[in-house]
Amino acid sequence: MAMGRVSLEKKFHVLAIDDSIIDRKLIERLLKISSYQVTIMDSGVKALEFLGLLDDDNGSIESTFTSTTQNHQEKVDLIITDYSMPGITGFDLLKKIKESKSLKNIPVVIMSSENVQSRINSCLESGAEEFLLKPVQQSDVNKLRPHLLRGMPESNSFGY
Repeated sequence: MAMGRVSLEKKFHVLAIDDSIIDRKLIERLLKISSYQVTIMDSGVKALEFLGLLDDDNGSIESTFTSTTQNHQEKVDLIITDYSMPGITGFDLLKKIKESKSLKNIPVVIMSSENVQSRINSCLESGAEEFLLKPVQQSDVNKLRPHLLRGMPESNSFGY
């Protein structure tokens, strides 16, 4: 029975960030075709706010993510972000996530329309799992699943 298989398989939650509405719609459609639960953001600032990593005057605040998680918000299993965005870039977002005690184990994938080797190297060296060239295609989205499966905790559902 097909329904049983769907209910047994965990639906991974992907946070996708891109300032371009066309690219946002494309990545959302591709992720949904692959049966991911998708949350879309249009800026790095909104993503940091969603994750609870917005800086205040005293430094980084991580308590928001913990409190929203306790309020039954789905935890994020993977973050895919555009590299070039106004304000906080995808690279800035990557660094903030990797500096966070509670979020550093979430896989981060960077997307860009520019094939700049030094940029790709910087992202991968800073902890990105993949660097995808736009336009993102279904074959690119298929590369995400191994990162999600590897990130699944053995016994603890939050992995902290």
